[in-house]
Amino acid sequence: MNKITKKSFYSFLALYLISSFIFLVFSAYWFFTSQVSMEMNNNYYRMTQIADKVSSDIIQAHMMNKQYTLESFSYAEVAMLDDKKHIIQGNFTHKIDFSRDFYMENDSFTLLSDRTNGHLNVAYVVVQSNQCNKNITALKNRMAYTVIFTALFIIVIAVFLSYMFLKPIKEKMEEIEQFVKDTTHELNTPITALMMSTSRLKSKKTYDEEINKNISISTKQLYEIYSSLSFLSFDNKKEQAELLCFDKIVETSVAYFSELLERKKIKTVVNLEPCTLKISPTKAKMLINNLLSNSIKYSNPNTQITLTLSEDTFSIKDEGIGIEQDKLDEIFTRFVRANSYAGGFGVGLNIVESIVSEYKYKIDINSKVDVGTTITLNFQQKS
Repeated sequence: MNKITKKSFYSFLALYLISSFIFLVFSAYWFFTSQVSMEMNNNYYRMTQIADKVSSDIIQAHMMNKQYTLESFSYAEVAMLDDKKHIIQGNFTHKIDFSRDFYMENDSFTLLSDRTNGHLNVAYVVVQSNQCNKNITALKNRMAYTVIFTALFIIVIAVFLSYMFLKPIKEKMEEIEQFVKDTTHELNTPITALMMSTSRLKSKKTYDEEINKNISISTKQLYEIYSSLSFLSFDNKKEQAELLCFDKIVETSVAYFSELLERKKIKTVVNLEPCTLKISPTKAKMLINNLLSNSIKYSNPNTQITLTLSEDTFSIKDEGIGIEQDKLDEIFTRFVRANSYAGGFGVGLNIVESIVSEYKYKIDINSKVDVGTTITLNFQQKS
């Protein structure tokens, strides 16, 4: 990952983790407090039930004139006290505050009940229990482990989601970086040729047709790169479509590339019938120029390019290196090149496809490796 992608990755990761941890902390706090409140209520009811049972048993024993023996309880200390606050049976752990009915002190809850009404000389039933605090401590430990496990799980998910969501950005950044490199390379060739030709022209101080041709070819290559980049940036959407003699556009494009065709010793066979289309002039020119430029670029020297135009269709056939079948579906994707045979940066056919889609034309491509490629445009608009 480059610096921008790394910065985006860590920013997204930090934002996701911070928001998730805030939510986790608040959720854990809310759950813990609700569980503590529930535990304290349950503890109060348990202790009340013990006090009520003991009081009921004392009253029943007194009514039946029986001796009462205090039973033991696994999670509470119970004691019976007389009106002088002396222990009759049982025991308790902490000193009792007789001014309060229910309270917590020294990590233990104390419940004081006087429902015996003096039966069997029992004035008070005291219940003391630290079970609630033990349960709350156990709950704290479970919550801590749960929060830690959940936090680790969130971190793993956050890293995975960061990679997943930033993968398209990473891929796009890589495409842009490669595009910049390819553009630099594409610009370097004609610029170097221009500089060398200009330098030779100055040294000779005379007109040289070959040097002039080199300058013309290099200038046109630069202009085509500029046109493609401008189209990608601005798309000329404001330019209105108008009726054009499309055959004249094709003738002009062939003449425009004549020097490059001559340089590569490529023969052109042009079969043109009158054809009128309603299309933006710039886009008509871009459509033909990109198709022809692509054919020239991927054609070997001493081969032939055939351009055929009828009222409804236009086809361009070359005898170039061809395209592998498994790459035909992706050659119209921006920045994608079928091969690195002749450089380029993968925007020509993308521009063609965007114009064809805009005007609802049909495009068909047939290619065979080391035989050539034929691209056909059908101007009958798709319904």
